[in-house]
Amino acid sequence: MIICTKKMEYPLGTQCQRAQSQVMKVSSEKERASLLCMKALVSRGRLDTVSQQMAVHPQYLESFLHSQHYILHMDGPLPLPYRHYIAIMAAARHRCSYLVSLHSAQFLRVGGDPVWLQGLEAAPPRLRHLDHINKVLAHRPWLSGRAHIQALLKPGEQCWSLAELVQAVVLLAHCHALCSFVFGSGTDPDPSPAPRVPHGTPPGYCTCDAANGNATPLERAPRRRSLDSSCEVACLREKIQRAQEETDRPGSQALPHADAEEEEEVTCTEPSLFVTDPEFGYQEFARRDEDHFQVFRVQDYSWEDHGFSLVNRLYSDIGHLLDERFRCVAALPFPRGPDLRRAVWNYIHCMFGIRYDDYDYGEVNQLLERELKLYIKAVACFPDITRSPLPSALLTASDKIHINLLIMEARLQAELLYALRAITQHMIG
Repeated sequence: MIICTKKMEYPLGTQCQRAQSQVMKVSSEKERASLLCMKALVSRGRLDTVSQQMAVHPQYLESFLHSQHYILHMDGPLPLPYRHYIAIMAAARHRCSYLVSLHSAQFLRVGGDPVWLQGLEAAPPRLRHLDHINKVLAHRPWLSGRAHIQALLKPGEQCWSLAELVQAVVLLAHCHALCSFVFGSGTDPDPSPAPRVPHGTPPGYCTCDAANGNATPLERAPRRRSLDSSCEVACLREKIQRAQEETDRPGSQALPHADAEEEEEVTCTEPSLFVTDPEFGYQEFARRDEDHFQVFRVQDYSWEDHGFSLVNRLYSDIGHLLDERFRCVAALPFPRGPDLRRAVWNYIHCMFGIRYDDYDYGEVNQLLERELKLYIKAVACFPDITRSPLPSALLTASDKIHINLLIMEARLQAELLYALRAITQHMIG
């Protein structure tokens, strides 16, 4: 006879409790991701592919959307049309048709002059003056220095204020880094008949797009000035469900009818129109014939000790929002451990001339396979010509997105460090 005692039942109860806790955790994460996607839908009137892919990591997506919304729409010295035009300039450096088209539409939506979309030469002189620092930060940020800052702040009719310049630099770095994520994750522009430049073609079709419903048409929704929209969740779910039902119908359109006019306006926006010196691109930092470039040592100027306080003082609250992004991406769970995450981060910074004295760079070669290193370098330094897929061995779809998020945030911080150091040199010089 087998006597079932409470002690015998206790381990089974514990397992049930743990299983229930895990199910509740997964459920809450899915609900959180769903809510974030719905907020993105309310904020922009459409659910873009970037948000859909980042929703795999909802805790990061929330931080990303918050900072991006603040930079593009909330308080700041730059007018809204200027912000989207600067985003166009930044995305054009990497021939990112997806972001150029997206911000062209938003530029018109906030009252921007359509003439400016004819090309950089049609923009006001103040915006054209940003072209050089845009080019340098996008491809060789170690070239940025005090002279670039002084030229933009030089007194005159077309000069920039320090607060305006800081916001512009943050926006440039944000969009440059986002280009790496767009191409690295295989986010293709919305279908359009517009020709594309040879080097602006993102990688091949990504199954993540189909899984996340990239082809799902979404109805236009009123734009909100805050991510914390007052629209009820039930209304949003009904909107999404109705859009999904329309997608399931035979012969459904890939694009909503309400956006047809907007798409017609932006399909002719060619990235090359906003680029000067197109041959200027990334070059190896460590070259024997260019020893005069000094290594950027984090011990001398770091985000935590220097960059954060400076950017937060000149551009209120953005330091906290960016720091939250860096912390979120560092806290994302990764099956191969924190050592690999740090190796990826430090490898990217090393390619841009940034070194950590307390890190053994031999770990990079030990932890990163050659194929993975090649992929990271391509996405970080040559995003617009990235065509090789991320090695799939032992990496899930979520892990691949995690790698691309690390590349984006490491590159963002690298550009900010160089730009903010140049601004600091100007202020104390």
